[in-house]
Amino acid sequence: MIEPLKKTPFPGPPGPLLLCIMDGIGWSPERKGNAVAAACTTHMAWLMEHALFTTLKAHGRAVGLPSDEDMGNSEVGHNAIGCGRVYAQGAMLVNESIRTGALFQGQAWQEVMAPCRAGGTLHFIGLFSDGNVHSHLDHLKAMLVQAKKEGVRRARIHILLDGRDVGETSALDYVDPFEAFLADLNRGGIVDYRIASGGGRMKITMDRYNADWEMVRRGWQTHVKGEGRPFPSARAAIETLRRENPGVIDQDLPPFVIVENGQPVGPIRDGDAVIFFNFRGDRAIEISRAFEEETFTEFDRGPRPRVVYAGMMQYDGDLKIPRRYLVSPPAIDRTMGEFLAVSGVPSYAISETQKYGHVTYFFNGNRSGKFDERLETYVEIPSDMVPFEHRPWMKAAEITDTVTDALRANRYRFLRLNYPNGDMVGHTGVFQAAQIAVETVDLCLGRLIRAVQETRGVLVVSADHGNADEMFEKDKKTGRVVLDKRTGKPKVKTSHTLNPVPCWIWDGAATGRLSLAPDAAPGTLGISSLAATCLRILGFEPPPEYDPSIVTIA
Repeated sequence: MIEPLKKTPFPGPPGPLLLCIMDGIGWSPERKGNAVAAACTTHMAWLMEHALFTTLKAHGRAVGLPSDEDMGNSEVGHNAIGCGRVYAQGAMLVNESIRTGALFQGQAWQEVMAPCRAGGTLHFIGLFSDGNVHSHLDHLKAMLVQAKKEGVRRARIHILLDGRDVGETSALDYVDPFEAFLADLNRGGIVDYRIASGGGRMKITMDRYNADWEMVRRGWQTHVKGEGRPFPSARAAIETLRRENPGVIDQDLPPFVIVENGQPVGPIRDGDAVIFFNFRGDRAIEISRAFEEETFTEFDRGPRPRVVYAGMMQYDGDLKIPRRYLVSPPAIDRTMGEFLAVSGVPSYAISETQKYGHVTYFFNGNRSGKFDERLETYVEIPSDMVPFEHRPWMKAAEITDTVTDALRANRYRFLRLNYPNGDMVGHTGVFQAAQIAVETVDLCLGRLIRAVQETRGVLVVSADHGNADEMFEKDKKTGRVVLDKRTGKPKVKTSHTLNPVPCWIWDGAATGRLSLAPDAAPGTLGISSLAATCLRILGFEPPPEYDPSIVTIA
């Protein structure tokens, strides 16, 4: 049981504190391919003149990832912002579990292996890249090598093509070497390991927040039933689908099934085992429910195969999804939300569907539900079911309408919101749309500034990671923009960036008591410092284990 926060001599501002997370809006001096720099950002410019400003690290070790070559993401970003310190995250935990052999010695792995040693097929489903945001191919390869050592004769891999956390048309850069890897495992005829089905991650299987169960249904039809358009190989499928859909990027490729002699090579049957090898939770929960729930009404599964199912990690600790998992997720406790609830502070969280779980579930340390129903209000604005580049403004205006009403209602001391635009539209690779997305967020910032000033509050504006700030691929050695060999134009980048994120702190009450801490120089602190910052502004002493505050109070 945690104790209420200690109060400081500073009582906080007369009005509320609003934390605004501009998802996917990073900070880079490079202008070429930078949709943030290209956008008309009048209100960000105004904050540069009138607010405290610094930049924060939002990738790599600063958010608990294995190395500083690893881009940040929304899951670990909101974990860090919400809990005020850095935990080893999914990729690092899985790496260590494989390195030590703990994964293969665990009960879950042994339970998965049991039916396969008895003749069942071992199936792997997951994001097929080394983006290290949801999954990593090295984890899949390590499990396949171990499965062979343990006598598993037959394995099937169901690949979800990325093009989002890695190059937008890089699928064959992963498929071809992986086919060679499988050929080496299969040499001698002892085992039969093959790719069985696939499709783009935004077309099948990897929906999140119950936004589009049709995606999951298509994945079920493809992976489990082996129903779909037939191809002799993954390469043939990808090449054909690209020819038929000019300009399509990997994440949007239609589903496909690999067949031999007219029959699918890897439908999932009774007596098989399935591992969903993503370590990140948000896009793994729905397919896990489809495999595990006895009573399931989201779509017609048909006869559900009786299989041993495991996730790489437990994706929802409160709801116990899935029941069986290979690596324990970080045990995040003592989050800012819990401390505020225990301290009697009314709080409010809002976003649209695409990021609603980030300002609630991830912000609260991978915890579903509220800490105190009486003190917390969560609002979800339903997202549009259209491609994000078609409506780059998304639901930002509706979020702003709702949160400004909440500010003026004078019921909440702390409010947090997420504008998904910079991230969700940045992932499409459409530069003009990303620019409009950033401008949309900036326009909404203007409304927030006015509402915070009217209510005599404080506004903290930052981000969880970059995305729209770097829309062209760059050569890692030279830093130059990479040109597409086919078109001669800059190669589009759809993944997150390694750039820091901006942080503005504006005292709408004009108390004159906030200043940047001595150790808050640009690029010094990480986004985990936002928690201690918010607590100090609210008039509380941050817990001693929290990372340092960005501000000091006079």
